[in-house]
Amino acid sequence: MTFTRSRWWRDRFVSRGRSPLHPESSPVELVPSSRNQNQAQYSPDGKRIAFESERSGVLGVWISDNDGSNLIQISNPRFVSGSPQWSPDGKKIAFDSRLLDRWEIDVADLSERIPRKLVTNISDVTRPTWSRDGKWIYFMSNEVGKTGIHRCPAWGGDAVALSNDPRGFVAHESFDGKTVYFANHGATPVLKQVSLLAQPGAASELNELPRVSAALHWTVSRGGIYFVPADAPRSLRYFDFATKQVRRIFDTEKDFGDGLSVSSDGRWIMYAQDDDVNGDIMLVDHFQ
Repeated sequence: MTFTRSRWWRDRFVSRGRSPLHPESSPVELVPSSRNQNQAQYSPDGKRIAFESERSGVLGVWISDNDGSNLIQISNPRFVSGSPQWSPDGKKIAFDSRLLDRWEIDVADLSERIPRKLVTNISDVTRPTWSRDGKWIYFMSNEVGKTGIHRCPAWGGDAVALSNDPRGFVAHESFDGKTVYFANHGATPVLKQVSLLAQPGAASELNELPRVSAALHWTVSRGGIYFVPADAPRSLRYFDFATKQVRRIFDTEKDFGDGLSVSSDGRWIMYAQDDDVNGDIMLVDHFQ
């Protein structure tokens, strides 16, 4: 499978927060920009957010306080980067970067703000996420013959395949560390699960959960999965692990962007949303 990062021709902002416990509360806009922005993620302590943004002209990874203040870019500004994910201790961020014709995963220690390549035995890797104990990084492989969901030690090392589904796209570990959920890349993706206690490759579909509207329109919480269904792309829903039931959380007036994130206390959910079509007026100095 050849991976390409999708682009939207409508601007997005990061993002609007709502309380899952009080969905009637008004959303709050964070980090406005006329440029494309997506995949916002709360830090484990809820005090900061990380997101991808084209505000500098090149897609990069940025962090800010949870109110959108104190913006800092942590990715190399020369390379296209995105898909940020916080480590469980909140001290590092993993993200993907495109160098030449391949993608790699970088890990930046926030005390240094210097990205370092995650070295593993698979090339062309994207979409990193962390295990709950911080010992593993999950990712999607685009290497021919090794496509699918893998994981390797967070400090680097040989990777192990978790699913032989070549369309496996992005993975999230359950809070008890026993299961990995992932979406398959397609027009209306299905969510699948694989037990970390079973043999690799034995993935099964979550039959009770409807298809999602996009491969990045879902996230795992302690008790269930928040998702945007394919048949209602402007509605946020919640799948409860215990009851296997789905309930509506809230509806929006505009389309969801890529990425959902729930705060660690379960009070807020953050998402990107399509904004109105607009643009920037640029001034070129010493033009000839």
